[in-house]
Amino acid sequence: MNVPTLAELTAKGVTPEVLFWVGCAGSYDDRAKRVTKAFVKILNAVGTNFAVLGTEETCTGDPARRAGNEFLFQMQAMNNINVLNGYNIKKIVTACPHCFNTLKNEYPELGGNYEVVHHTTFINQLISEGKIKMNEGGAFKGKKITYHDSCYLGRANQIYEAPREVLESLDADLVEMKRCRTTGLCCGAGGAQMFKEPEKGKKDINVDRAEEALATGATTIAVACPFCMTMMSDGVKNKEKEAVVKVKDIAELIAEAQGL
Repeated sequence: MNVPTLAELTAKGVTPEVLFWVGCAGSYDDRAKRVTKAFVKILNAVGTNFAVLGTEETCTGDPARRAGNEFLFQMQAMNNINVLNGYNIKKIVTACPHCFNTLKNEYPELGGNYEVVHHTTFINQLISEGKIKMNEGGAFKGKKITYHDSCYLGRANQIYEAPREVLESLDADLVEMKRCRTTGLCCGAGGAQMFKEPEKGKKDINVDRAEEALATGATTIAVACPFCMTMMSDGVKNKEKEAVVKVKDIAELIAEAQGL
């Protein structure tokens, strides 16, 4: 795949339009890597001049701060800010709402000021500008899709419509869960909970949320976050429905619809 690093482009005297912040999940988690590839295919297909940091990118520090290790968060953040400012980065796009929220809302107080865009908003802009042409009657025509709101995208940053507008462009039947938008239920992974076992209780949150998604009758559960991807996939597996209900990131759905 054609994925240039910022160091390579800078050596050639080229400044990319956007920096694609891949994130830890998008770099290392096998399932999330497929989302990274799908988004890169979209960027290449529309001719977006982009680059990644590659080995110069480290974790934003989000899990450390959520888990209470403020010292580690600030170390991670300052390291990243020094790299980003060294390259004079202005615009960042990322497929992870946790990275999005941290880069957008928490880095400015440490000297990192950037225009940060979530990939669902970026894809929605590409569609509205006509750079991605959606065909009526495509692969998803009439198929039931339900969308799970990521907490860091939805309640934390009020991004509800962009992901839904992208899904509606697929000519699919978008069905909402009982709890959605401002009353959406967390997948159970936020606040660094992703990295620990759940406390004792009657039911895991991701199973509860998966039940809500399955109740809509949708054959695809659309997500826009690697953490949500893991939790919703595990919830669907818990109900032994993985053969009939697929959990996919919005970028994967668009890449699929475009035949990329």
